[in-house]
Amino acid sequence: MKYKGYKITAEKNGIIVDNVKNFDPVHTFECGQCFRWIRQEDGSYDGVVRKKAVNIKFEGNRLFISNSTYEDFQNLWYQYLDLGRDYDDIKARLMKDEIMERAIKFGHGIRLLKQDILETLISFILSANNMIPRIMKSVEIISCLYGEEIHAGGRTYYSFPGVDELAGTNLERLEVCRGGFRCKYILQAAESVKKGDVDLYGLKYMNTPEARKELMKLPGVGPKVADCVLLYSGTKYDVFPTDVWVKRVMEELYFKRETSFKEIQEFASDYFGELAGFAQQYLFYYARENRIGAR
Repeated sequence: MKYKGYKITAEKNGIIVDNVKNFDPVHTFECGQCFRWIRQEDGSYDGVVRKKAVNIKFEGNRLFISNSTYEDFQNLWYQYLDLGRDYDDIKARLMKDEIMERAIKFGHGIRLLKQDILETLISFILSANNMIPRIMKSVEIISCLYGEEIHAGGRTYYSFPGVDELAGTNLERLEVCRGGFRCKYILQAAESVKKGDVDLYGLKYMNTPEARKELMKLPGVGPKVADCVLLYSGTKYDVFPTDVWVKRVMEELYFKRETSFKEIQEFASDYFGELAGFAQQYLFYYARENRIGAR
């Protein structure tokens, strides 16, 4: 069967998607945008997305998704993996200089995932002054505590909980996830979303400044976390998440001098435009893996 350029073949334990370009699971799952994909010894990745536990493996231009059906591909994986987007076009439009050429070639297999916005919000509240392995552990513990059991491949996984489960807990129990000071922000954010004080699912109907402002009503959410939530949930792509390290990277690669967060944001908006989020991800991954901006 074919689905918008892809050939999908159903097998006993999953599906095979042929003709997949511009995708590398290492680049996509380890570029800092997600925290629930675990690399296995054979190079494949186990992950949990919206109550689906799967294993993803990529060879040549063939994508193998275990514990999945053709309907799952239509309803979940096609959008989640951003397979409907022309990344050749994005790369061509972003190769404005030698820096971007190097960054794009280095992270050529990055695709921006369309993650659940609540899970993205909680994950990036946890990311403040934190390391990726610790964030992943905290997200996993939260899922084990409050999510639903999923059985796949002889193993038990847990979905990320909904807002009712998170808002209905207490700080003492939540602190088991080892999120430290961030736990109170998670609880308060969940309560605010449940009460409707912040409309997560209405952000897509707002312009980017309005959506950012709406998210920043939540405790523990500053401009950088807000932009990460907007970008990695697939809500807005004209954002350029900037923390202290990204600031140093931009100073080293582009400005050649010390600059301000505001100047970086203005530069990214003018230079990369509606593709700023894609540019940031290529630059972020390239800089991190090559220790650019490390001081």
